[in-house]
Amino acid sequence: MRPAWVFKKWNRAALAFASGVWIVAVGAGMKVILDFQVRSGLPANPPSVWPTSTRIPTAKRNPTVLVLVHPHCPCTRATLSELARIMASSEGRLDARVLFAVPPGIDSSWAKTDLWHMASGIPGVRVFVDRDGAEARRFGVATSGQALVYDAEGRLQFKGGITAGRGHAGDNAGADAIVSLVDHQPTERSETPVFGCPLAAPSVEAERSRPSCPSLPR
Repeated sequence: MRPAWVFKKWNRAALAFASGVWIVAVGAGMKVILDFQVRSGLPANPPSVWPTSTRIPTAKRNPTVLVLVHPHCPCTRATLSELARIMASSEGRLDARVLFAVPPGIDSSWAKTDLWHMASGIPGVRVFVDRDGAEARRFGVATSGQALVYDAEGRLQFKGGITAGRGHAGDNAGADAIVSLVDHQPTERSETPVFGCPLAAPSVEAERSRPSCPSLPR
């Protein structure tokens, strides 16, 4: 029979091993979460002037910020929170258009999520259904949460995201840049990364983003 101290030694070793495995597993899980939060989506390639073919009206006297949204993207809630902050700061000197992409064969009611109601409640914001993602293609946008700012003459001034990460509301370079543009102040950034779900599927990015960012149905 082995002495009791041998069993105690084994138990301590097993506990230390299990603790080590747990720490590694937690660390790996945290790395996956952090990598996901800071993984940007595909950037936009928008026209340099407001396209005449769009059905979305631009503002007459103010700059216009256009935000493209996947109606079921959980990351975009933070984008709309930041948009609300930008609009409050602009005090009527900025107009906003939020477009909710709806894929072919899907009823428009699919877009009427809590994000739709959230956007609709922001003063100065008009919401639109983007049937078949036609406007997203027209403006060269691939990722939910993408913001584009055009001045009163229809010239592109900014493109990018207005959050610092996926689902992360708070101070960020994109929102600061838009506020500076509205205030006619110089800004160091005219482009920032965008964090959100792909607006269309299938794509490599859509596969990488599951399950937190659902793809649009086919």
